[in-house]
Amino acid sequence: MKTAGKNRAAKMMRNRFHNGTALTVEHQETLGLARIVQGDCQTVLSQMQDDSVDLIVTSPPYADSRKKTYGGISTDHYVRWFLPIAQQLLRVLKPTGSFVLNIKEKVVNGERHTYVIELVLGMRKQGWLWTEEYIWHKKNCYPGKWPNRFRDAWERCLHFTKSRSFQMHQEAVRVPMGDWKEARLRSLSQTDLCRDESRVGSGFGKKIANWVGRDLAYPTNVLHLATECANRAHSAAFPVALPEWFIKLFTQENDLVLDPFLGSGTTAVAANRLQRRCIGIEINAEYCNLARESLFSNFKRLDKLSVLHNCKTCEQSQ
Repeated sequence: MKTAGKNRAAKMMRNRFHNGTALTVEHQETLGLARIVQGDCQTVLSQMQDDSVDLIVTSPPYADSRKKTYGGISTDHYVRWFLPIAQQLLRVLKPTGSFVLNIKEKVVNGERHTYVIELVLGMRKQGWLWTEEYIWHKKNCYPGKWPNRFRDAWERCLHFTKSRSFQMHQEAVRVPMGDWKEARLRSLSQTDLCRDESRVGSGFGKKIANWVGRDLAYPTNVLHLATECANRAHSAAFPVALPEWFIKLFTQENDLVLDPFLGSGTTAVAANRLQRRCIGIEINAEYCNLARESLFSNFKRLDKLSVLHNCKTCEQSQ
């Protein structure tokens, strides 16, 4: 009987998700708050306050891709389409915030198009600082063969900021050093005990003795993560571990994360797991439902979750 009652309650919750009813909580705790807004991101962003977001993580539709899903934006018009969105994102991001843009150039007529490079230059003119570039190495990339290139196994994660002083928590993303240290650090040479300068005169050097007693090390700017295989209902879902890594690095608990192209809700799931608040904007109603289901399946208590359905914006976008 108890199991049947739980199943009925779960079914009622899912129905509330699907019919677009706004779900509310009596109070907002540091457990996090996920808000899903259905509508065009430019319209929704224009209603948000200045300097209100701690981190933006998103993967917008790639040029000439996902035409059945988003209609497709041509390579020649991509920069013109995205720059007004970037301007709004610049406005809503806090001075100490970060913007991580997952994107990759498309091959056109046998060569890589330059729209990503042009977009970076255009965003710098808006006032963005191109602070860093992280590489997502897709460990299980799709097989393929082309006459002039190999299969795509990586994507860009461009890191933009509004200032050179921004929130960053490097300790939160340290990685295990591995078993190699046991043998390597067991017997140190005289060279290991002092700073060993680079032989090529680069100015870099290392002191192996500094690693003694350490279990964790700082990572590189290359993230080795498998692509998302379980989410077959969305055409371009990235793994939860990708936004999760950047959320750990650039935010603290109860900070606000924004994804203006939420898709199936991966960023919102990652944010809630880490007890960050999140606003996800998605124009596609079907994907909004997928995001709600993803959030629902990741949490046992419904009062950790608030879904905001913007019906008015939805009607305008149809």
